[in-house]
Amino acid sequence: MALLIAATPLAAGPAEDALPGFMAGTWMMEDGPSWSDELWSDAKGGLMLGVSRTGFGKDVRIWEMARIERKVDGSVSFYAQPRGRTETEFRQVLRSTDAVEFANPANDYPQRIRYWRQGQLLMAEISKLDGSDAMRWNYRPVVAPAE
Repeated sequence: MALLIAATPLAAGPAEDALPGFMAGTWMMEDGPSWSDELWSDAKGGLMLGVSRTGFGKDVRIWEMARIERKVDGSVSFYAQPRGRTETEFRQVLRSTDAVEFANPANDYPQRIRYWRQGQLLMAEISKLDGSDAMRWNYRPVVAPAE
């Protein structure tokens, strides 16, 4: 009986509705020897957890821990911790069913973080607030191998 209950999907509540659930999953980008991957948990309890790595060949060049959290006042923020450093908060400034944008004008770089779906792809971009100095990732979903 416990297995049946655990396997039954629960309806999303208001905290989950505020979060960009379209980002949940494991995502990968490869361009020759350059690669990047990102993993996002599903939205539960007003929280999504994420990790990312970017590398070249077998070497990891950058890694980051992140979270997207719905706060008590209902606002949503993205918290980035590159290489485990002190977190930086980016407040949500735009949200639709398949796109989200976060901004922190006081941060040196990035000042803007955007995610959106383009078909099956998860697109990500960081930039200055005006869109300059943009870096973009085009992630494809990673499908788990069949057992």
